[in-house]
Amino acid sequence: MKNQPESPKMVEEILQIARAIGELATRPMRFMEVCGTHTMSIFRHGLRSLLPKTLELVSGPGCPVCVTSQEDIDRMIAFSLKEEVIVATFGDLVRVPGSRTSLAEARASGARVEIVYSPASALEIARQNPDKQVVFLGVGFETTAPTVAATILEADARDIQNLSVFSTHKVMPPALDALFRGQELGIDGLLCPGHVSAIIGARAYEKICQEFNIPCVVAGFEPEDILRGVFHLVRQKVKGVARVENVYERAVTWEGNQNACALMEKVFEKRDARWRGLGTIKGSGLAIRDDFSHLNAERRFDITVPETREKKGCLCGEIIRARALPLDCSLFGRVCTPTSPVGPCMVSSEGTCSAYYRYGGHA
Repeated sequence: MKNQPESPKMVEEILQIARAIGELATRPMRFMEVCGTHTMSIFRHGLRSLLPKTLELVSGPGCPVCVTSQEDIDRMIAFSLKEEVIVATFGDLVRVPGSRTSLAEARASGARVEIVYSPASALEIARQNPDKQVVFLGVGFETTAPTVAATILEADARDIQNLSVFSTHKVMPPALDALFRGQELGIDGLLCPGHVSAIIGARAYEKICQEFNIPCVVAGFEPEDILRGVFHLVRQKVKGVARVENVYERAVTWEGNQNACALMEKVFEKRDARWRGLGTIKGSGLAIRDDFSHLNAERRFDITVPETREKKGCLCGEIIRARALPLDCSLFGRVCTPTSPVGPCMVSSEGTCSAYYRYGGHA
């Protein structure tokens, strides 16, 4: 097991859970870890090596950069090409290839693209550059949306005139619904995302669990957390039941963080949103409400982009839908590498291709 925890007691607990899984999983089972952080942790700690051959783990649409549509990536790049604009963004987005270029290439050509670690940093950039328009690229699920909502409220309260947000924020439950509706995935259970669930609560998965008869277990990100979540999924499958279980109670409640949800509700409203690999999903995006339209970059700027071009041969869309693995892609590890990525699944710190490359013997 790679990067073993230092505590012998913890190691023994992990091995005990793994043995318990092996005793139960006597027939083939296929589970999806929805969150990209789960994917990275599973690879980083070598957890697959502890699981029985009967049990397969596949990744889902839980990497926010990976599911951002090619068209939205092109729009982000278009903002950066405006002479009066400074783009503020999280680092993962910078190297994601658009149809023709990337934010990194735009920056190398003279565009102002600033990497920030918090949306609040965009406020400071706006304050320091009163002669420029600062556009913050809002990407992420329910985990990051509340902090962006708080930033919008602060900018409104302080009457900051040169800041706006391009919101491509998405919510997870509609995507899971779309994933299972109308297609046979062969998924026996969902390892639900801990970060997102801390905001929306474990209750959010009840509808998916009941409608598709799919076990759902919310788990944390430490090796013991993940294996415990997998154990509960296996146990449900063996018993022939499907319910929502929360084994990450130190961070996740049944109802979620009501204050954070209220913050999102005040600033954002649901809208249809484009997802890479999944198409347009009804009610899965978060648009800035009309009350804050003066801080909406889509309203402030007239952005048009040429026809979107998907990268030929890239299987990111299929990987997000659990229809393919990185090793199925003819570009993986050859044409597409972390230093020369073709698709976002290789760029993002939560991307499945990145995890396979870094921890699968390719690095």
